[in-house]
Amino acid sequence: MPRIAGIDIPEKKKIFFALQYIHGIGPKFAADILAEAGIDPNLRANQLDEQAGAKITAIIDANYLVEGALRRQVSQNVQRLKDIRSYRGDRHRRGLPVRGQRTRSNSRTRKGKRKTVAGKKGVKG
Repeated sequence: MPRIAGIDIPEKKKIFFALQYIHGIGPKFAADILAEAGIDPNLRANQLDEQAGAKITAIIDANYLVEGALRRQVSQNVQRLKDIRSYRGDRHRRGLPVRGQRTRSNSRTRKGKRKTVAGKKGVKG
């Protein structure tokens, strides 16, 4: 597997898609990096020579926040929201959706498996 910016990328895929395996690089950044490096996006990752790989690594290191540094920054941002006791931070703390989604019928991903609440049906007044 070729290594770019210290990360292993799949060698059989086109370099445009292989770059997207790096956390923090999506389609737009991958296209920008390849355009700046002057590399054909249709080349396979294993067809790159050392010089092209070094060029891509230099561009990523100079201009983009990726992998560990990006994950650290995101977690620090979330921690800051929790520390200042903002509404968003409170939603993060409780494990609920943060961006205003409804929670009455959906949001199982954030809330986890259903917890049955007993005693709702069959109570006659």
